[in-house]
Amino acid sequence: MSNDRPPAPSGPPRVRRGAPIRRPRPGRTLAALVLVVVALFAAVGAGSIWSTAKWSPGLALDLEGGTQVVLTPRATAGGTVPPEQVQRAADIIRQRVDATGLSETEVQVQGGQNISVSIPGQATREQLDLISQSAQLRMRVVLYAEPVTPPAAPTPTDGASAAPTDGATPTDGATATPTDGATPTDGATPTDGATPTDGATASPTQSADGAAAPAALQAAGTATTAPAEPAPAEPAPAEPAPATTPPSLAELATPAATPGPGQPTGTSSPAPTDASDQSWLSTPDLAAVYANLDCSDPAQRSGGVVDDPARPLVTCSQDGLTKYVLGPAELEGTDLTSAVSAQATNSQGFNTGAWVVRLKFNGPGADAFSALTTRISTLEPPRNQFAAVLDGLVVTAPSVDQRFGADVDIEGDFTRESAEALAQQLQFGALPVSFTVQTEDQVSATLGSEQLRNGLIAGIVGLVLVVAYSLVQYRALGLVTIGSLLLAAALNYGVLLLLSWLQGFRLSLAGIAGLIVAIGVTADSFILFFERVRDEIRDGRILSSAVEAGWHRARRTILVSDAVSLLSAVVLYVLAVGNVRGFAYTLGITTIIDVLIVVLFTHPVVALLARTKFFGGGHKWSGFDPEHLGSVVARHALHRGERRPTVAELRAAEREKARSAAGAGGGQDEADRTTGRDEDGAGS
Repeated sequence: MSNDRPPAPSGPPRVRRGAPIRRPRPGRTLAALVLVVVALFAAVGAGSIWSTAKWSPGLALDLEGGTQVVLTPRATAGGTVPPEQVQRAADIIRQRVDATGLSETEVQVQGGQNISVSIPGQATREQLDLISQSAQLRMRVVLYAEPVTPPAAPTPTDGASAAPTDGATPTDGATATPTDGATPTDGATPTDGATPTDGATASPTQSADGAAAPAALQAAGTATTAPAEPAPAEPAPAEPAPATTPPSLAELATPAATPGPGQPTGTSSPAPTDASDQSWLSTPDLAAVYANLDCSDPAQRSGGVVDDPARPLVTCSQDGLTKYVLGPAELEGTDLTSAVSAQATNSQGFNTGAWVVRLKFNGPGADAFSALTTRISTLEPPRNQFAAVLDGLVVTAPSVDQRFGADVDIEGDFTRESAEALAQQLQFGALPVSFTVQTEDQVSATLGSEQLRNGLIAGIVGLVLVVAYSLVQYRALGLVTIGSLLLAAALNYGVLLLLSWLQGFRLSLAGIAGLIVAIGVTADSFILFFERVRDEIRDGRILSSAVEAGWHRARRTILVSDAVSLLSAVVLYVLAVGNVRGFAYTLGITTIIDVLIVVLFTHPVVALLARTKFFGGGHKWSGFDPEHLGSVVARHALHRGERRPTVAELRAAEREKARSAAGAGGGQDEADRTTGRDEDGAGS
């Protein structure tokens, strides 16, 4: 027999089934969890000191009550509003409200005509105004624009620009550019109708851009700085004008009785050829409507104008800094498919740092917008502007210097907030019908404190049952379940506080139901992990290696289970409306937190407990007693009438099992090489 030893296996060592799994570092994992918890509640604490965060989550309408606004559609004379348009308007109002961060707001159609909007808590005036601003969005060309000087404000100096009020977007000084970043042609300058010049007086002999004002409007300009006054007893003499020049105010009807934005009722002469024709300014009683409009009066900028798209419109900008005469509507809000805020890019595709509002039209809208921009791009200011009119007021009026198609960027002195506000007004202002506020009432909670208490009791009962089951089934190991559930509850509460502060989230009874269901989801993850560890102990592993082997087997199952729950919550949130979305929202949050708890707390805590004498030694009250679990090693010893094996004996049995598994898998391990050396010695 040769004394040569078998050659050592070449290549890197192979990891075979049954080999011990490398232990993780549970201390670092627990430290990461502590940082997450501290950061979460530190953020809420900082928000409660320097912002509007609170230490209790906001409650929804069914638990706290709130404000209910009932909207009634306004039809044109002799017309009716189809129920389909009312339903479409309700959907857009719901999208508009959701975009502002108002959570748990209920939008319902009542009787096929009225729309009921219920806002939880104390609604602000801005939120209520957002609900009532439900008129159609239309785009009209600018025939005339004049800056308005507020009565109590000093006259701006050269170069000063009027700043919009909070939440308003710049209505002038903006330009339209292609979305690919192409720059305007030479000579194109932004129109700055919102900046009064030093020479601006009550008599508008010039427009904001220096163009001569139509004669019909020169005598009507006294209303730009003060409320409208009755017409003078003796009309001013009209200046000579060409045949196409509109008549003066003295030649037209008396001022309208009702102040505010309005439309003339007469017919222009000569007949206009298009929406940009200056003949629209000769419409009877247009100058009277213009004279009676005081844009410096907030009451006259409340909106709610039911405008006829086929007639010119006299109105103001939303900030009251500019008075407009607009041509007939050429595009409706339904022609606009999207309006989003974005950062501008240059011709090379790099961000310039400026903010724009990006518009996209549908097919018919793109054709109409192309024809509009082709026509007005060659006109003098302010006739080269088009105005987006929402609820009878001008939202923005950018100038145009070239032809556009389906995509266009509106540029101006936008901030991120003002660009987002303008995009929301354009995107969610495309209602198919206008509304008036029928009622605005404070409503009490429909469920109130009693139902809230009942919901909390149901959650506590479910929690107690899970804890009792864990203690009976897993004994001392059930304490890990209790700790995990308490930590999960703390994280859920902190996340709800954070969302209530940052996103306006409000907890409804359906949301409480989602939290209760999450108790079962969390307990299911613990059961999967604990049972996999017990399976490894039954196979003869000691606890320290059984924990890692069991975690390796249970981890994928836990992640797949939580992924299915999260997917269900997302689908339910997207497809459902109302309170069902609150249930799906909280279910999704708690599912994500369940993954964090199992990975960052339950697994490392069990790994640390496995190193203690009580759990690692397999005490009968630990939940990991090999004899109680029916370990193959313990059963074999009991069958032979021997004593219960010690931990050292269990380790030795596990090493023997690892050698056997390695030998069965092929290759030559250390035990095989030892056997070969013994045979060589006997042969020699």
